[in-house]
Amino acid sequence: MSLDVHDALELPDQGLKRTLKDLFAGAVGGVAQVLLGQPFDIVKVRLQTTTQYSNALDAATKIYKNEGPAAFYKGTLTPLIGIGACVSVQFGAFHYARRAFEARNTELHDNHHLSYGQYYAAGAFAGIANTVLSSPIEHIRIRLQTQPHGAARLYNGPIDCMRKLSAHEGVLRGLYRGTAVTYLREAQAYGAWFLAFEYMMNADAKRNNIKREDISTLKIAMYGGLAGEALWITSYPFDVVKSKMQSDGFGEQMKYKSMRDCFAKTWAAEGARGFWKGIGPTLLRAMPVSAGTFATVEFTMRLIS
Repeated sequence: MSLDVHDALELPDQGLKRTLKDLFAGAVGGVAQVLLGQPFDIVKVRLQTTTQYSNALDAATKIYKNEGPAAFYKGTLTPLIGIGACVSVQFGAFHYARRAFEARNTELHDNHHLSYGQYYAAGAFAGIANTVLSSPIEHIRIRLQTQPHGAARLYNGPIDCMRKLSAHEGVLRGLYRGTAVTYLREAQAYGAWFLAFEYMMNADAKRNNIKREDISTLKIAMYGGLAGEALWITSYPFDVVKSKMQSDGFGEQMKYKSMRDCFAKTWAAEGARGFWKGIGPTLLRAMPVSAGTFATVEFTMRLIS
């Protein structure tokens, strides 16, 4: 998917066509991401938001025993539709920003290649663009994943959950709770994600004196998996705060008044370790999920290009 100097200065219709391809490939990658990662994600969220499990294995065992195997795919409908859209936006926004940097570099320096700071900025832009979708989608998913099992459940599905969250304090303070910290997490996470992946892809192409499109799918998956580890290691504390805020009660049951309050109370109650609860299953999940996402997106792009 690398471009030469002439490709950087595309005609409007060519740019639109390429963006639509980026969006489609991202959507396909998003579906793969959800199907691969949902069981790991529910374990992560339970560890982040409750104290009833001693570790990831204990959480997975108790979820299976008490709620059955289907519980690992609780709340999947929302992310299956929503995360497909989110990953579509991530890749569409990243490549839009990348092409803008390429055009600017060509104009100013007669060289379209991006610096790694620009790769990070393009990734951060993708994360910020994605937050409008990801914040309510992840909020709904977390509510469905953490609600009581059986007759005591609070929500009958994603639509019911969306309606009830919006009814509490309106759309912005209800459905979009935790959006401020989500902006921080998404910018950092996707800046690191795309930067790590592009660095490894460019280094491989240079080391072996080949074009980017000649890099094997196996290597793409490996680099994608490592990029997923970088994403979570660099952004995980923000994710913990987001999960705590988006599983918090309303009204008198609310523990955290703001992002800053949540950071302070987590530090006071749990120390630094509190910001890394659930990191084990998250990193275990990140490798196959991110590998599958990048491999699927790159394969789809090559197929439709």
